[in-house]
Amino acid sequence: MPNFISEDQIEQALVQKLQHLHGFDSLDCHTEDPGDLNDGSGRANKRDIILVDRVKQATIRLNPHIPENTIDDALEQLVDRRQALSFVAANQEVYNFIRDGIPVEFDNANGQKQQERVRLIDFNRPDENRYLAVTQLWIKGERGYRRPDVLLYVNGLPLVFIELKNSNVKLRTAFDDNFTNYKGEIPQLFLTNAFCVFSNAIETKVGSITAEWEHFFNWFRAEDEKEKVDQEEVKRRGTSLEGVIAGLFDRQKLLDYVENFILYYKDSQKIIAQNHQFIGVNRAYETFLKREELKGKLGVFWHTQGSGKSFSMIFYARKIFRKQTGNFTFLVVTDREDLDGQIYRNFLHTGTVTKAEAAQPKDSEEMRKFLGQNKRLVFTLIQKFRWDKGKTYPDLSPRKDIIVIVDEAHRTQYKSLAENMRAGLKNAQYLAFTGTPLLGRERKTNQWFGDYVSEYNFQQSMDDGATVPLYYEKRVPQVLNQNENLSDEFYEILEDENLDELQKAKLEKKFAAEIEVIKRDDRLETIATDIVSQFPRRGYLGKGMVVSLDKFTAVKMYDKVQRHWKDRIKELLGQIKKAVSEAEKARLHKQVEYMRAVQMAVIVSEEAEEGKRFAQQKLDIKLHRDRMNRLDEHGHDVEYNFKDPEHPLQLVFVCAMWLTRFVAPPLSTLYLDKPMKDHTLMQTIARANRVTSWKINGVEKRNGEIIDYYNVFRNMKKALKEYAQGQEGLDEPPVREKLMPMLTSC
Repeated sequence: MPNFISEDQIEQALVQKLQHLHGFDSLDCHTEDPGDLNDGSGRANKRDIILVDRVKQATIRLNPHIPENTIDDALEQLVDRRQALSFVAANQEVYNFIRDGIPVEFDNANGQKQQERVRLIDFNRPDENRYLAVTQLWIKGERGYRRPDVLLYVNGLPLVFIELKNSNVKLRTAFDDNFTNYKGEIPQLFLTNAFCVFSNAIETKVGSITAEWEHFFNWFRAEDEKEKVDQEEVKRRGTSLEGVIAGLFDRQKLLDYVENFILYYKDSQKIIAQNHQFIGVNRAYETFLKREELKGKLGVFWHTQGSGKSFSMIFYARKIFRKQTGNFTFLVVTDREDLDGQIYRNFLHTGTVTKAEAAQPKDSEEMRKFLGQNKRLVFTLIQKFRWDKGKTYPDLSPRKDIIVIVDEAHRTQYKSLAENMRAGLKNAQYLAFTGTPLLGRERKTNQWFGDYVSEYNFQQSMDDGATVPLYYEKRVPQVLNQNENLSDEFYEILEDENLDELQKAKLEKKFAAEIEVIKRDDRLETIATDIVSQFPRRGYLGKGMVVSLDKFTAVKMYDKVQRHWKDRIKELLGQIKKAVSEAEKARLHKQVEYMRAVQMAVIVSEEAEEGKRFAQQKLDIKLHRDRMNRLDEHGHDVEYNFKDPEHPLQLVFVCAMWLTRFVAPPLSTLYLDKPMKDHTLMQTIARANRVTSWKINGVEKRNGEIIDYYNVFRNMKKALKEYAQGQEGLDEPPVREKLMPMLTSC
């Protein structure tokens, strides 16, 4: 632990660095009497936060062609308290004024009506603005006065709220006490706020006004997302705030962040870029500016699962639309309909594109039409680039201002179709977004897209606290030896939940021996028994996911677990009757109560004539399909229920669905009983590494847990080295093994 560092010492050091490093002026507004207007701020009312005199000076300087009386009218719009709007809506309205200017109309020198926008900040020339660090400003609220520690102003607008604590005080108190109270008592403080910072020197967090505590994040790096950070040394020296000072409070970076890295999702949630997103997107943007010399290869953006890649895409597109002149079209390519829909909705719900400006073509012909119409955003599946063999793929567009963003470009789907895409869009610019790195001898992805433009791996994400650590337990049933040398083809077929007839035939014939081992009934019984024993007795009783070989096995596992679950409850009730100790009775009662409340569901994709296919296996899919399609009494679907930490749906059985791009923070335990390797394995285990502040029986989620019934660990060691730890690799793997005994066979 560092020596004690007081709140006052942190404040003084912060202000001095802002002055010396970034040219901020400083203003100490402390007065003994909170109501004293003579505090140097120039305010006429202690309820005010905006320093109107400074704003007016800046607007006159930045808008010399707009009459002063028109500027005064614009400032009246700015300082309106917006009491009729929600907290987020008010912040968003003011943010739009700050970013885009305040619309005004006035008569010009020729007596003609002229429409303009009053600029409040010059984002293109940072030195044309005035920067001020204000300390100890008394603000009048509904129930007295409050005094934030530091507010950072640009041209009289308070953009950054900073709350400081002594180094021996838990940082979360800044959120629970000060921040929460301020939002309730002096909400006007946050009308112009871009982001918030909390620090006690040994720890510093950044977040938006709508973020819960678990979504406040660290900011360690200023220039390079791969920079090694000794977090223990940072804590020991109490220098955690320096990363924010260097990485966010530099004039150009601060204005860039405010202008290009703030989103409003569905007008109800404010999303701001994390450290790796800010650096990574800016690296990708700088590469975009060199697109002519790079001949369309804009690089590979590798940010690990759970790091917000879809929002990074949005930040990237928004910055190009805003900062570059041109009629750009973004073509976003995925290989699955659910991902295509998810990314489209994210662009739509953040206001990056309207429905009229976006398109989702049904085939190549319609894609050509949309590209010819200069749509801002086009979302499509790589499968729509299919073409008859032997025939030349048609030219979709000769345009050079089409930017193709390809999601997970290394997957099998792209191998045969990417060349069609290239043939149809010869002059386009290509950028790959991926959660896993580029491997293999040919490294096709490098040939098509170029080298890494940004890298943020699994290990870094865990180190930064963006995800929780994962622990691994090997619990392989000793039934039969398993094939250690399965072909790539076997794994590739298993990635697809809806196998075509050819793939089914290959599985049944070519890999019959391996399939027989995995699906043996006595083996599945052993696993089901173990799940029933382990699931109710974990430390953190988060949600669980059982990953099986195929749809049939997922349903079988559900049936077996259900049967053993009921038997286990009967067993426990018998133990309660025999128990002598009241403490033991209470413990067993608690476990029975938990098990009775748990709901389970099968989650598999729907296909034609599935009832008949399942009936041939003596299984009933109708019960499960009804559950998957049903809305509850609140209008929520099964996915919403599983993501809700309070909902009793606790355990789901899957084979491919929900293994990628599915974020459920309460999910803490994965039961793996399916052959997996490489990026598919990494994407799957990342389902359990999401951060949540939700406590269960007073227990926090400190890690995710992987229970391995197939011995995927032999593949995991290689995958972790190549996919999780960057190009250099690390000695200590980010998934730590727990040595557990193997299960006994039936």
